[in-house]
Amino acid sequence: MSMDPSPEYLLNNLINDLNLKVIFLPDHKIIVNNANVNRPGLPLTGFFNHFEPSRIQLIGKTEFNFLEQMSDEEREKRMSDLLSRQPKALIYSTSLEPSPITRRLAEKYDVPLLQTDLSTSEFAAALILRLNTVLAPCITRHGVLVEVYGEGILIIGDSGIGKSETAIELVKRGHRLIADDAVELRRVSHQTIVGSAPELIRHYVELRGIGIVDVRRVFGTGAVKNTEKVELIINLKPWEKGQSYDRMGIESEYTDILGIKIPSNTIPVHPGRNLAVIIEIAAINNRQRRMGYNTAKEFNERLLNNIGITDPDIIERESKE
Repeated sequence: MSMDPSPEYLLNNLINDLNLKVIFLPDHKIIVNNANVNRPGLPLTGFFNHFEPSRIQLIGKTEFNFLEQMSDEEREKRMSDLLSRQPKALIYSTSLEPSPITRRLAEKYDVPLLQTDLSTSEFAAALILRLNTVLAPCITRHGVLVEVYGEGILIIGDSGIGKSETAIELVKRGHRLIADDAVELRRVSHQTIVGSAPELIRHYVELRGIGIVDVRRVFGTGAVKNTEKVELIINLKPWEKGQSYDRMGIESEYTDILGIKIPSNTIPVHPGRNLAVIIEIAAINNRQRRMGYNTAKEFNERLLNNIGITDPDIIERESKE
């Protein structure tokens, strides 16, 4: 596993991604590196404590009408105080038109001036989502990411253990491939990890003895997907004779990725095991657990009841041990 350097997101890319209209744009490269967005209500009143120039500033109807009630001299002073601190960009929502004073000050202080047709709330949500995605902490991990019955499953294990072959079998069974060999994992929220493939190897799978396979061309566009939330980790390990393996599934395993604990299963691999079918069952079982139904716990309670143990406290203790 390797931590990628901090992502570099150009303002020009943001303009293209969100279809923004350019009113003024400096001729030098501008890098967006803060996912937080600010509506400068307080700064327009003169309060600049804790003001962060690295944030994109969003002007909505409230701020716009507040400025419109001022005289030209007062409006120029307020906007000069804001733009002289050189925020990353100033964006007007709802097709609002910045005044000639604002345009002149934006050019004077070299601050990008942009516009969107979307409402303030709608655009703010889209902007924050985009910034959180592209600027999220990211690591690259060796493995395979597939979508099985709507569950994002990251398959990891030693090189040559059969991860790519299992992915191909899952694709043949109607599931989808997101990434093979290298999986980029991003923490897009405090509880969500999203995986994708590097652009160079997206939709390709390497099969030893065969070579590189273009999954999208061989199986169709329905067999691939660009991104997927990681909801389960499958760790493939060689079968070791005499090794004790969990046969009930009562104990929950977790793997930490970027500070988030992801449910995981360790599956021993040996000839004759159909890994694709096992992973399908693991995906269904993981979804059931997330919905509050634990098959292993219910079966354990039935066993205890069968031998006469009905005390809820004892059953709970036995289920945890």
